[in-house]
Amino acid sequence: MNQKTNVLMISVDELGRNHMEIGGDKVSMMPTLRYLAEHGKQFDNCYSECPVCIPARRSLMTGLTPKTHGDRIYNDTLPMPQVTTLAQTFRDQGYQTYSVGKLHVYPQRDRIGFDDAYIIEEGRYEFGEVDDYQRWLGEQGFVGQEFMHGMGNNIYYTRPWHLPDYTHPTNWTTQKMCEIIKRKDPTRPAFYYVSYQFPHPPLVPLQCYLDQFQNEKLPEPLCGDWASSDGIIKEMVSNSKEYTVKEQEQARKAYYAQCLHIDHQIRLLIGTLRESNLIDNTLIVFLSDHGDMLFDHNMVAKRSFYEASANIPMILSGPVISGQAGQIDHRLCCLADVMPTILDICGLDVPETVEGISMESDHTREYLYGEVGEGRKATRMIRDEDYKLIYYPCGNVIQLFDMRNDRDELHDCANQPEYAAIQERLEKALITHLYGNDQMWLKDGKLIGEPFAEGKAKLDFGLYNQRGYHWPTPEGYSNLGKNV
Repeated sequence: MNQKTNVLMISVDELGRNHMEIGGDKVSMMPTLRYLAEHGKQFDNCYSECPVCIPARRSLMTGLTPKTHGDRIYNDTLPMPQVTTLAQTFRDQGYQTYSVGKLHVYPQRDRIGFDDAYIIEEGRYEFGEVDDYQRWLGEQGFVGQEFMHGMGNNIYYTRPWHLPDYTHPTNWTTQKMCEIIKRKDPTRPAFYYVSYQFPHPPLVPLQCYLDQFQNEKLPEPLCGDWASSDGIIKEMVSNSKEYTVKEQEQARKAYYAQCLHIDHQIRLLIGTLRESNLIDNTLIVFLSDHGDMLFDHNMVAKRSFYEASANIPMILSGPVISGQAGQIDHRLCCLADVMPTILDICGLDVPETVEGISMESDHTREYLYGEVGEGRKATRMIRDEDYKLIYYPCGNVIQLFDMRNDRDELHDCANQPEYAAIQERLEKALITHLYGNDQMWLKDGKLIGEPFAEGKAKLDFGLYNQRGYHWPTPEGYSNLGKNV
């Protein structure tokens, strides 16, 4: 019988490492992941090289940088590049491959190499699909009821889940994967991908999980001495100002509640592996596509390179890496590195197209480059072992953070004489990575960016990205709005 290593890869949406226990958060409760980290190996300098959903997932599934896979903005109608994906690589080498949850590809029914994919796509009917969760919800007697809680998918108001607990998308995702594990072909190894859509808004936790945080006194969000800056930084924080102090506190509690819910559901996945006699031959991988600022530095959501948005959890656990149990690896790594790492651990061939670096190898980066967005809110990052430089071309704004001594990014060291040599070195490194229209920000080998002019506040009469009554299935509308 084939004894190749099985893989269970668990992804969540919008969870930064610093909002977890393993990242030092004193409020977050994620005991299962804490346990997996203690009995496995974690990487504390893993970054989402493009911290927004679709580009991040393209890097995860192809091992490619945004420059190569073609998206650094969130292009939701861009097909997957013509390369061998992670799922297809496993499949080509004898594995059965299944995905459950948020796949976030176009077309939505593109399986990108999986034998089958059961999708939950957060009500994206504009692409002509009713996803598998919505079909199931209708079968339970709740046709069109998914969004009747009234909370938006990128909004930080909150309320408890409005339907029976078992209908919550987190529960459906877990149960569907447990059923698939139970149906495993015993003669072949398996690659399972579980992709939870939470803790990404809407913030609609089960009441039982929200109750566990309601009496919790939350510390103030982090706030750097630079967070009240004018110019492009001011625009970055504008959305968070929409929320009162009370609304911010409730949002944070709801976020923590959704994280704890996922953590407990992971226990069911592991328990099902145990009951199926698979746990002793399965590599468990846990990661996130990106984080959420969650009001740190007066910001919400992602699309930035501050730690809450870009630094993601990366945990490997299982007997196959038991010799590394309890280790914290400090090397710089990213989502493109996941594909070669998993294949390396499983002893499988890595496609030549992969640009990522196996975290099982001895190879280390001198620099890690990140890019997100184009136009007014374009942001670029260069990170070395000790420092992080963030660049906003609009206004030619440079920030520099000492990651050894100021991981919370409370003090901006840019343009201070004692850091001049470090800043110059990192600027030069960043410039080497610029391509395409980004090179317009250069003159005589120096960053000049583009002029900043005070932007006009965008009026939003339509409640951007707000779902409505989803039955009959709506057609012809657009989710494009003020945040794009």
